[in-house]
Amino acid sequence: MKNRLAFLISFLASTCLLNAQVQEKMNVLFIIADDLTTTAVSCYENGVSRTPHIDKIAKEGIQYTKAYCQYPVCGPSRASLMSGYYPSATQTYGYVSGRENIGDKRHTLPQIFKKNDYFTARVSKIYHMGVPIDIEMGTDGTDDIASWNERYNSQGPEWKAKGEGELVQGNPDGTKPIRGGNVMTIVKADGDDMLHSDGKTAAKASELIRKHKNTPFFLAVGFVRPHVPFVAPKSYFEPYPSQEIKLPYNFDGDWNDIPKKGINYVNSVKDQITNPQKKKAIAAYYASVAYMDKQVGKIMKTLKEEGLEDNTIVIFTSDHGFHLGEHEFWMKVSLKEESARVPLIIKVPGKSPQVCHSFVELIDLYPTLSELAKLPYSKHVQGKSLVKTINNPKHKVRDMAFSVTQGGKTFLLRTKKWAYIQYNEDASEGIELFDMETDPKQYHNLAKLPQYEKEVAYFKQKLKQKLKDVRNNDLGINYKIKKL
Repeated sequence: MKNRLAFLISFLASTCLLNAQVQEKMNVLFIIADDLTTTAVSCYENGVSRTPHIDKIAKEGIQYTKAYCQYPVCGPSRASLMSGYYPSATQTYGYVSGRENIGDKRHTLPQIFKKNDYFTARVSKIYHMGVPIDIEMGTDGTDDIASWNERYNSQGPEWKAKGEGELVQGNPDGTKPIRGGNVMTIVKADGDDMLHSDGKTAAKASELIRKHKNTPFFLAVGFVRPHVPFVAPKSYFEPYPSQEIKLPYNFDGDWNDIPKKGINYVNSVKDQITNPQKKKAIAAYYASVAYMDKQVGKIMKTLKEEGLEDNTIVIFTSDHGFHLGEHEFWMKVSLKEESARVPLIIKVPGKSPQVCHSFVELIDLYPTLSELAKLPYSKHVQGKSLVKTINNPKHKVRDMAFSVTQGGKTFLLRTKKWAYIQYNEDASEGIELFDMETDPKQYHNLAKLPQYEKEVAYFKQKLKQKLKDVRNNDLGINYKIKKL
């Protein structure tokens, strides 16, 4: 009898110890929006677009004001974030997962957690998915299977949703029908949240939180709004009547000092977008953001209801920004501020809310989350941990941000005072230099003015060194490097 009692006591003690060890592991809820610019998030700098649920995370976490993506296009940005490598290191510039270039021996961010006995799940778009096509079909896109224990695709009607539709790109007289693809189609949709992809995403994420609340999890939740088409239930459009939208300041001759390659691929001139259509596009974007924000709130409510707020690290970010008519540019791809800068919020249990003004990059999330979870990761990962900023928001992680676009041939170096954009490694297709202290909206390119020769020379050399450092990694890729 005594032996049985001793065995029972020993078993219960070891079980309690095991449960305590499991509970010590912090969950991760990683939420990423698609094409969300900071200029449409109210906790950043927008007084019209309202994002109360994202704002609540910011009020409870660390809000980064100078966070930048590494490539302002969905596929390469997400591949970079998840691999921890710069696109220029892996030469990942297309609509792929990035696994193709890092190989099977290197682990992605979620895979680090999976290897350490976390349940890892993807809900909707984390690696690249074609929007709207993969959402319409409910297909995986270019997912990385090795990253996940479970995957879920949130199928939705997208531009085919029933409702009031309008095409506001390449349709100046309004006579063309709406269509799919990467165009600004607006649909004020019939029905409720659950008829659309992001509503299903929030419901599935909440289901997984409830199901796996007793085991450590890395739950990656990808919303597809506000990516075009701008589709949301009609009620989300009501707070944003298009006739009341104020267009961004633009002026004749703004493009005169911009290199040809710097004129964005979608713009008001080429795409014949009228002023009323511009207002409709911005209003529809805000409506899409509001719809996505509401779904964020549903997931955060579930986290609280299940008693997991004190044991879950929450990340909210976007893969890149989005132009809403600034410089008459629309969508992404450009390295201007509205396209390259992203919202980033990190909420860590037990840490006080703060605002951090250090330059940070999306690839920094890989080492940050690994360190917060006390998981080992490769020394070759190119991001820098942000953990010190969580304890001290005045800590400086970087003195500049680095981003590339247009097949890795156009480069941004963004410092506190300057935004330097160079087209081609030899600068053969132009340079832009903006004083961000006196010209934060980037209206006046100073690169060709003789009084800024020293600054241009400095950044040319700085870029040359940055590319050398980025390419000096363990991937074994042979780079074709041109002389600057």
